[in-house]
Amino acid sequence: MSKRDYYEILELSRDANPDDVKKAYRKAALKYHPDRNPNNKEAEEMFKEAAEAYEVLGDPDKRRRYDQYGHSGMRPGADYHGYADINDIFSSFSDIFGGGIGGGIFDDVFGGGGGRTRQRQRAGHGTAGSDLKIRLKLNLEEIASGVEKKIKIRRWKACDGCSGSGAKRGTSKTTCTACNGSGEVRHVSRSVFGQFVSITTCSDCNGEGKIVRDQCPACAGEGRVQGESTIKVAVPAGVSEGNYIPLRGQGNLGQRGGPAGDLLVIIEEEPHPVFTRHGDDVMLDLLVAFPEAALGAEIEIPTLNGKARLKIDPGTQSGRILRMREKGIPSLNGRNAGDQLVRVNVWVPTRLTREEKSRLQELAKSENFSPKPGDKSAHSEKSFFSAIKNLFS
Repeated sequence: MSKRDYYEILELSRDANPDDVKKAYRKAALKYHPDRNPNNKEAEEMFKEAAEAYEVLGDPDKRRRYDQYGHSGMRPGADYHGYADINDIFSSFSDIFGGGIGGGIFDDVFGGGGGRTRQRQRAGHGTAGSDLKIRLKLNLEEIASGVEKKIKIRRWKACDGCSGSGAKRGTSKTTCTACNGSGEVRHVSRSVFGQFVSITTCSDCNGEGKIVRDQCPACAGEGRVQGESTIKVAVPAGVSEGNYIPLRGQGNLGQRGGPAGDLLVIIEEEPHPVFTRHGDDVMLDLLVAFPEAALGAEIEIPTLNGKARLKIDPGTQSGRILRMREKGIPSLNGRNAGDQLVRVNVWVPTRLTREEKSRLQELAKSENFSPKPGDKSAHSEKSFFSAIKNLFS
């Protein structure tokens, strides 16, 4: 149990409303989340401490008692858990953490949920397997349309020699006599205050409730072996760098029939040779010949979904940005799509023949080919930079 004031932990005033409490916990959970602070014991303790504070302040009855009596009014095990395992926090507050792409407050930060709930070990089952992480590179075209990928991974799989039990073929696991198959041992003690019962994991069977007497020689009693698997991953349109897709039960198999962990497919976005991504919008720099910019033209340009025609109005200035509606990347929620922004750059030839130079010199004598006082191009402070500022709002 934390000795610090719960309001201090979440940086709250004592008159904070329930929404403020939830927002404060979200802020603290994001700050000290294990994915943001790998191998940081201090951050891990702060993460647990924030969960304990929210467990009390987020419950009206517990908060009322805490406000009246402080820590002394809290009952260990009933009013707070004192979380030893971070996965218990994810499980307890699943409404806060969400669970993968499409839900939860951590989608934007951790790609789909801060809480991948650990499957718990049960009596009669082996130790739970661990999660695996793999990075999947995608180009913008794949992100825009969604894609199904096949990936190869090495993971712990069920041993064929014992079908995952860990026991030698022809034998079976036996019930642990120390805990009678429950996986737990109860200790009763008495004092002047009464009878106390403590429950601990059985050390003889490590909480499994079963013991392997004759081990399978193929896996040395683990019930699993290393192997290669091919897995299909359905990637929805609109994902971003850092999003991840949790594939439940596709991680490492646990020992002796224990449940498998999850496979976390982390999205990596490959740089595109033509487009630059800004959220759901994409930017394309387009070179346009001077005659096309001056006279106007219709030009075929690339998009994420093939070719499209773009109209260039007569007198288009270099730096002008044209918007092609819904030619960008679909939103992950499926409601709409971003736009393709085309920045026009008027191309100036670097080599001219004698005849071409002569023609241009004649054109330069015309007043229409010289800027006049008050004329502004797309690069002017008023037009260009204000347009850029508003494009991604």
